Amino acid sequence: MAKLYSKKKLAEAPKMLPKQETIDFILNYSKALKVVKTSNGTYENIAN
Repeated sequence: MAKLYSKKKLAEAPKMLPKQETIDFILNYSKALKVVKTSNGTYENIAN
């Protein structure tokens, strides 16, 4: 079993960078998301 973990990587994986479109979508979603905490629980609302 020790041999499995001692092997070196053959090649490094290429860096995966997100598209600008994806970044914009996530930022806009986080701006629209409102979380309200009440005594009854937590409510999430997405304002369009």
